Amino acid sequence: MNKLIASVFYSILLLLAQPSFAQTKSKNFSNEGEFTSNCEGPAVDQDGNVYAVNFARDGTIAQINKKGNASFFVTLPKGSTGNGIRFGDANTFYVADFTGHNVLKVNLITKETTVFANEPKMNQPNDLAITASGHIFCSDPNWKENTGQIWHVSPDGKTKIAAENMGTTNGIDISPDEKKLYVNESVQKNVWVFDLSEDGTLSNKKLLYHFEDGGMDGMRCDILGNLYIARHGVGEVAVLSPEGKVIQTIKTIGKKVSNICFGGRNGKTCYITLQDRGCLESFQAKSAGREWAMMEAFSEKK
Repeated sequence: MNKLIASVFYSILLLLAQPSFAQTKSKNFSNEGEFTSNCEGPAVDQDGNVYAVNFARDGTIAQINKKGNASFFVTLPKGSTGNGIRFGDANTFYVADFTGHNVLKVNLITKETTVFANEPKMNQPNDLAITASGHIFCSDPNWKENTGQIWHVSPDGKTKIAAENMGTTNGIDISPDEKKLYVNESVQKNVWVFDLSEDGTLSNKKLLYHFEDGGMDGMRCDILGNLYIARHGVGEVAVLSPEGKVIQTIKTIGKKVSNICFGGRNGKTCYITLQDRGCLESFQAKSAGREWAMMEAFSEKK
């Protein structure tokens, strides 16, 4: 993303930064049982379609329209299984391929799927976060050892370790001003915050919050910097302020909430994947999502 898009993006953040009423419970969005127990993703395009992985069988990606109707979008290369999805621009999204040790790149128009980055040293790339300039961060847990790390993938696809000697790194995202990177550890129940430099360097690791029970999976920032955290096994989404305070919880129908994204007409509809139900649920947030605002910036450029 160039400086013009970045400028538009932050202008949209300022316009949208007014909280509104939020539901306290989720509701059904797609049909139950259509996805496997590895139901994950999700991400929203400019037209409001939602993309999620492992539809009907592992190794696939579905497109779900605004009415919740899902259909096959692409089948990933042999040996690849998707997890987190993130859009890099209006016509491109990236997929964490946890069995292939890849970050895959998918063209939304042609549906061509290519390997953007391959790193054999990755345990299993799990979830992704991306900056406006195309720096990708990949959480990389080792579930057997209860350890993990964070990888940095440069805009030209080169990989390097960004943070190591961590717990089971899972959900990951970037603050709206792109000065902070957040990552959680599912087993240790910690949420960490790093200072983030323009070249992708992480520093000054600090504990933001520790949960006393339950697990954590994917998480996303809204335009105010609040973190929406999928509480896997608990059956809720917890909203954490930038200061590290739980300011809201949203109860879900299913218990195994695996990930979350923002979409809808005003960017305040949250779509969540449920691994125990094999479907997506939705709820209304107080503020629009950071990634939705980025997609709006792409639209403004056209």
